[in-house]
Amino acid sequence: MDKYKIDSQKLIYHVPRVQEWLEGEAIYPIYMEISPTGTCNHRCTYCGLDFMEYQPRYLETDILKERLSELGKLGLKSIMYAGEGEPLLHKDIKDIIKYTKNSGIDTAVTTNGVLFKREIADNTLGYMEWIKVGLDGATRETHAKIHRCSGDDFDKTLSNIIYAARLKRKEKYACALGMQFLLLPENSHEVVALAKMARDMGLDYLVVKPYSQHIQSKTTMYSSLKYSDYAYLADELAKFSTADFNIIFRIHTMKKWDEKRRNYKHCLALPFWSYIDAGGNVWGCSVYLGDKKFLYGNIYEESFQKIWEGKKRSQSLRWIEEGLDISGCRVNCRMDEINEYLWELKNLPEHVNFI
Repeated sequence: MDKYKIDSQKLIYHVPRVQEWLEGEAIYPIYMEISPTGTCNHRCTYCGLDFMEYQPRYLETDILKERLSELGKLGLKSIMYAGEGEPLLHKDIKDIIKYTKNSGIDTAVTTNGVLFKREIADNTLGYMEWIKVGLDGATRETHAKIHRCSGDDFDKTLSNIIYAARLKRKEKYACALGMQFLLLPENSHEVVALAKMARDMGLDYLVVKPYSQHIQSKTTMYSSLKYSDYAYLADELAKFSTADFNIIFRIHTMKKWDEKRRNYKHCLALPFWSYIDAGGNVWGCSVYLGDKKFLYGNIYEESFQKIWEGKKRSQSLRWIEEGLDISGCRVNCRMDEINEYLWELKNLPEHVNFI
């Protein structure tokens, strides 16, 4: 059961903001992804952002805090810290997470888990809505091969997750602890074992997701994967679901990857989210990092409000509406389900009043 709607979308719960958009009003984003740093301690074989080259740059904490205060007041609902690099490599990440939550913004982190040590868990778990750890094998060897890291990192990550799960139970924190597994030919034989491990460690969920080819990635070795070959795993994994532990096998997304299909003709989702890279640049879409047509501004130079209401963003949205050929976009991009929903709202079928 996917109680978190990870294989779907949650814009349906933000009716007022959607209604304002439908009526042509200027709206601020609901959700944002921020990359605190460009550097990373792993070199995963499937990394979609390898073209960013893991630059050793870090967002300036004081400026970020100013913008977080502003974003909370402007109506931003949530931030996920992830991006081009490993977010926990930022020296002030504990303070940033606390400040984000205290600014009225729901906070989450996607991490490889190696640096999710006791000190970080002790200081952040009570301030996050969820934290998702990428573990792509049930053994040291498989995980190390895919993440191109040492086998010791596997052991460190497991130790960190176990501690966080115990801490959550002890302190009765609401933070959902999840594990994410990218299903690949090299690790498919271990996903069942990992599901058992995740359940027994006291996690809230395990997400099993498909690969998605980033259009700028240097990596292409998985671009021809067919997930119909792994559909049988859905029933095997479902056996591990309990009242307290969810297996989320993203079969819907896997089917869309295999079929390479979209049910919309234009990208409509960009007003509802944004991306800030490790250099402070504000982008309309993380798939087109480096393409200035998607660049709105920089938080070191202007307030977010000026950026969001500025000329660059209005020109970008106009170009996307009129000139972007989405056939070249990433299949199963983060906003894919949002786009399907918005396209349907904008292009009503017949007989909608017969509810």
